[in-house]
Amino acid sequence: MYLRLLGDEHPHVATSLNHLAELYKLQGHYEQAEPLFVEALEMRTRLLGEEHPDVATSLNNLALLYKLQGHYEQAEPLLTEALEMRTRLLGEEHPNVADSLNNLALLYNSQGRYRQAEPLLVEALAMSKRLLGEAHPNVAGGLNNLALLYQMQNRYNDAEPLLVEAVALWRKLLGNEHHLLAIGLNNLAKCYREQNHYSQAEPLYQEALKIAEQALPDGHQLRGRFLDDFATLRAAQGLIKDAESIYQQALEILEPKLGAKHPWTVRCRENLAALKGKEVES
Repeated sequence: MYLRLLGDEHPHVATSLNHLAELYKLQGHYEQAEPLFVEALEMRTRLLGEEHPDVATSLNNLALLYKLQGHYEQAEPLLTEALEMRTRLLGEEHPNVADSLNNLALLYNSQGRYRQAEPLLVEALAMSKRLLGEAHPNVAGGLNNLALLYQMQNRYNDAEPLLVEAVALWRKLLGNEHHLLAIGLNNLAKCYREQNHYSQAEPLYQEALKIAEQALPDGHQLRGRFLDDFATLRAAQGLIKDAESIYQQALEILEPKLGAKHPWTVRCRENLAALKGKEVES
């Protein structure tokens, strides 16, 4: 309808392209999402100019798609440009600036660049609390992301209370059937598992998987990621046959969805190979 009424070159058309691409991304349909994000970015740049908040949003969204696919080198310059543009156009105190700080930090975290990531995550969380209040889904996301940074550095005493708070906040604000709650539960379960607290980890993994089955489409990459983590718990518990079966299920989701070279796929394949070699990775 926008195309018929407004023509091919209109900001509303670019916004619709962006929204449809976001839906495809959430469903894990990355090949369908990418050309729409690219087209929305190019159209917004032509129609609105290179210095516009919507252009920064398109840069951010395309970068996050690249990050999900493991294309970190393509994502980084786009995230950096989006952060710089948002800071110029919106000021240093704005929720979108906090979002960009968070997204760039998560990219650094994925690359093991923890020293660069930590100050950005701390700043993003503090800004979100100032601008949005303590009880907001974005604050829960900031708590979760900072906790993951600590967890990847084995700083469990720092990570665990943040994850507990994030899970409680998401549950309160979004209910018991939201995929963000599932992410928080899975991350908290992993934190417990890595400290050998298996009895605390298992029910959280189970709840995360149940929510994912209900809230996400079949074959979604998060379901594969959760299965990979749950299989690692089973392996640590000595349930080798169960672990091997669950790793296989995870790999059957991750490899077709993300490709053989994606970090999640590689990790799952390595976990399965280590299990078969009697060297369980936990």
